[in-house]
Amino acid sequence: MAKQEIVIGVIGAGRIGKLHVGNLKNIPNVRVKTVSDVFIDHLGEWFETSGAEQLTKSYQDILNDPEIDAIFICSPTNTHIEIIKEAAIAGKHIFCEKPISFSDEETMEAFEVVKKAGVKFQIGFNRRFDRNYSKVQGLVEAKEIGDLHILKITSRDPEPPSLEYIPTSGGLFMDMAIHDFDMARFVSGSEVEEVFVQGASLVNPEIGKIGDIDTAIISLKFANGAIGVIDNSRQAAYGYDQRLEAFGSKGSANVKNETESRVEFLSKDGVKEDKPLHFFLERYNNAYIKEVTEFFEAITNDTEVSCTFKDGIMAQRIAMAAKESLESGKPVKVKLLEKLTIN
Repeated sequence: MAKQEIVIGVIGAGRIGKLHVGNLKNIPNVRVKTVSDVFIDHLGEWFETSGAEQLTKSYQDILNDPEIDAIFICSPTNTHIEIIKEAAIAGKHIFCEKPISFSDEETMEAFEVVKKAGVKFQIGFNRRFDRNYSKVQGLVEAKEIGDLHILKITSRDPEPPSLEYIPTSGGLFMDMAIHDFDMARFVSGSEVEEVFVQGASLVNPEIGKIGDIDTAIISLKFANGAIGVIDNSRQAAYGYDQRLEAFGSKGSANVKNETESRVEFLSKDGVKEDKPLHFFLERYNNAYIKEVTEFFEAITNDTEVSCTFKDGIMAQRIAMAAKESLESGKPVKVKLLEKLTIN
């Protein structure tokens, strides 16, 4: 008989961890028992209304709690591998925010541990669960646009991260564009075989001085013959710019920006409409809820998760190839998976 209540531990109470906790408390048959964060002293006021039952500085308290069924890893990327391995060995199902790690070797080692443990593992590519992108994916898969020829993705943040964050973020490709790499695979239904990147620091030259970029054009070649382009910027003055077009032999499917309203106001002074929603918390909150709901359904029904370890591996490998292309100035082949059973 399936367990009726799923007990959760959340590791990391930064912006994304708090978002998940806020959403989880409103999902039936889900209980957030423990939240861990090394900066627990700053969480008192938030904790009082969070819906979580207890706070701890040590994530080990979560892994050692036999009542907790699943964990959410929302801590910095450099902590993911250790926590994934320990959680799998402890028999906890795992929801992990992107990326899995900055190292392909470490990611594959973690995969083997998860596979051996037999626990559920879902990677946090929430955009797959957005109603707009999932509809386009369905249209492409059903050949409603014919054969896919061109996939165009625009992803621009409203403001850049702090300079202190960038050195630990993994850079634009791992931190930001990795969502677009996953979206490219998801919508096209095909692996990315090759990438070519042009990038610069046009938003803030200081970003370039610490080894990263804030503006990029990324060209993609897909295994199914289609080609793609992603444009990224760390700063769009008008808000969070999230658009996509799948162009094929029979038509085109487009995703426009989400706005506060769809009202277009026309007057003698011109035409006005609302700007895009400010950032990812506003733009994708429904997708965040849907992704975790499906994670819990996989646990309850013992079915496959819809965003797998393989998806995490491949997006990470595209990001690595993109960085190599930027550094070399040449197209780079993406390392593909061969004969590997992925949960």
